[in-house]
Amino acid sequence: MSARKKSESNFLIQGSILAVASIVSRIIGLLYRVPLQAIIGDVGNDYYSCAYEIYSMMLLISSYSLPLAVSKMVSARMALGQKKNAHKVLKGALAIAGITGTAGCIFVFFAADFLTSEVFKTPMSIFALKVLAPTLIIVAVLGVIRGFFQGIGTMIPSAVSQILEQIVNAAVSVGAAFVLFGYGTRIGAVLGNADTYGAAYGAAGGTLGTSIGAAVGLAFMLFVFVIYRPSMKRAERREIKRGTVKEESYQTIIRILVLTIAPVLLSTTIYNISSIIDQGIFKNIASIQGYDSHTVSVWWGIFAGKYKVLINVPISIASAIAASGVPSLTAAFANRDKNAVRSKINSSMRFVMVVAFPCMVGFIVLASPILQLLFHESGELAERLLQIGAVSIVFYSISTLSNGILQGINRMIIPVRNAIIALGGHIACLLILMYLFRLNIYAVVLSTAFFALLMCILNGISVQRYSGYRPDIMKTFVKPAAASVIMGVIVYGVYFFGNKLLPSNAVWTVVGILVGIIVYFAAILLVKALTEEELKSFPKGTVIIRIAKKFHLL
Repeated sequence: MSARKKSESNFLIQGSILAVASIVSRIIGLLYRVPLQAIIGDVGNDYYSCAYEIYSMMLLISSYSLPLAVSKMVSARMALGQKKNAHKVLKGALAIAGITGTAGCIFVFFAADFLTSEVFKTPMSIFALKVLAPTLIIVAVLGVIRGFFQGIGTMIPSAVSQILEQIVNAAVSVGAAFVLFGYGTRIGAVLGNADTYGAAYGAAGGTLGTSIGAAVGLAFMLFVFVIYRPSMKRAERREIKRGTVKEESYQTIIRILVLTIAPVLLSTTIYNISSIIDQGIFKNIASIQGYDSHTVSVWWGIFAGKYKVLINVPISIASAIAASGVPSLTAAFANRDKNAVRSKINSSMRFVMVVAFPCMVGFIVLASPILQLLFHESGELAERLLQIGAVSIVFYSISTLSNGILQGINRMIIPVRNAIIALGGHIACLLILMYLFRLNIYAVVLSTAFFALLMCILNGISVQRYSGYRPDIMKTFVKPAAASVIMGVIVYGVYFFGNKLLPSNAVWTVVGILVGIIVYFAAILLVKALTEEELKSFPKGTVIIRIAKKFHLL
């Protein structure tokens, strides 16, 4: 195998490790949201999501861009054999994380009342938000250490810590929500508002899981770092003895970090701020239009607690591929290997599309059965939101990946410009759909999909311009889409006719999903969306090829 093929294979394997960890984490997150939903209800989910959106926004501002900046800078220095400088990047980033995380924590804790009551019209989410405030410090430090390990080329510590963090998060969230829901209900009974206080305290229990989970994830990463540190020190001593590398000062490191963080921060903040803007605009306009606060809370609770939880599972794959791909792209770009850059972009885009299209079709076809299976109820609103918004899976997957690609090839400011343009279009779309068409929560789903579509178009043009990458439209998009449609038709038939013969939503939903996986695997090979050579670079590619040949699919 050539050096480039080995590099591509390792790139996909590392990306797959992080993608699998993200999927497992999302599945755990999805599973624990089921009992959490049962405990706190749609109104409690509104309180939970309001607090979480504010926390996420502060995380974006304070430290979200640090892991990407660290992985990018560490990767560039490791590619040039500068291990000492790579370690200094870590130390500099930890100092920044400590300062920004602490500042964010103090602001959120003391501004919680104003933010929840005046800005987002959800005053009862104050308890959940105050519980989340200290998490900003923990996650800032955790992100830097994860970024360091991704920069040196291993995704395993980050993957394990993600799964561990989510397991603890799930256990504590459900347990704490159950206990605090009862406590809040008793307080509310005394104050004459048992349901509201029960939901508010239950939501605070849910956010407590996030804090404890992040703390456990950080403890694991520190343990791994302590084990790794001796070998890192030995490598640094050998480097110093050779005297071949000029050591960078901390002043230089921090200056480069800040210059790297600034455009990434702007890009990710603008890219992700749409969610918190949506909540503010939606709740304020809905209030002006005369909808009562309980109805608005139920709508947002369904959107945030069911629709977004489900839709984010496949999108997390693109995020994982983008995060794992940045160090690899940065190294190839630093070595001026344009062919390797284009090859890695092509591999990651193909990989993401092979996953995104069947997920989109699966949600359209099995929206109601999946909701019934997970939440023991469907509801027309949740079902329609999932079917309408499923297309955003593809749009967000492309736009998330292309953001990472542009940052990886040192075009840091381009995603910022594109995100500003897309955000303007998104806000205009949301206002029009709410004011003129009165589409309430449907307006949020449609405008979000529109934002992701604009990002796809703008980022796609930029990636092509600055990297020379031109996607094979047929192989990258048309063939996975065609295979997904074939899968969708068969899955719908299996569920519909199976449920007629032996009524059982749970059984036929699971059977339909399993049949869908098998059918899609066969269809993607039959339409020749993936070649045997490409499959070899996938994790367990030889096993996949052997199975495919056994059934005459290759």
